[in-house]
Amino acid sequence: MNRTVYSIDGKELRNIELDDAVFGLPVNEDLIWYAINNELANKRLGTACTKDRGEVHGSNAKPYKQKGTGRARRGDKKSPILVGGGTVFGPKPRDFSYTIPKKAKRLALKSILSLKAQNDTLKVVEDFSIESGKTKDLAGIIKNFGAGERTVIILKDDDPKVKRAGANIPWLRFLSYNRLRAHDLFYGRRVIVLETAVKNLNTFYAAKKAPDADNGEAAL
Repeated sequence: MNRTVYSIDGKELRNIELDDAVFGLPVNEDLIWYAINNELANKRLGTACTKDRGEVHGSNAKPYKQKGTGRARRGDKKSPILVGGGTVFGPKPRDFSYTIPKKAKRLALKSILSLKAQNDTLKVVEDFSIESGKTKDLAGIIKNFGAGERTVIILKDDDPKVKRAGANIPWLRFLSYNRLRAHDLFYGRRVIVLETAVKNLNTFYAAKKAPDADNGEAAL
């Protein structure tokens, strides 16, 4: 699959080859859903906590006698049906995170990349950096490819100056080619990939070749 490489001014420069093993796969919607929900679950803090009747502060004494008052029977003031009493089956701190197979996560990310390439929402842009670290310099580049929509930029490496320049843009997300996030990538209306990042993606996520029958290597 060939794609056009654009300059930071939005002009066409040259073509680049996108590996079909990364950008040309059939979209697996089930795996995408699986990967996104896994990321959301792993982000949950799980710190919600309530007190049951054994933890609520109060006396254990019987508030009034059992019979003769015409009122309901009360064992203590910490009953869940009383104001200030304990909570029944309330949340307790827990860990919501879980792991999914690495192959499933990789295939989900490749499915999203393929989906963006097929929908023509993926643009390849020449490598750039924001030496000044100013937001207006980065905003001027993004404006050439449309602005105001949720945008994801896939970087060739962890560029702190580019990330600093985009920190004040609420609809902009940065991802490194080797640390993609399914949620941000899938919900990005526009995906901008740096030219070197495309080459790195082709290498990092490409399907491994079958073993050569002559050398007897084991299949990976």
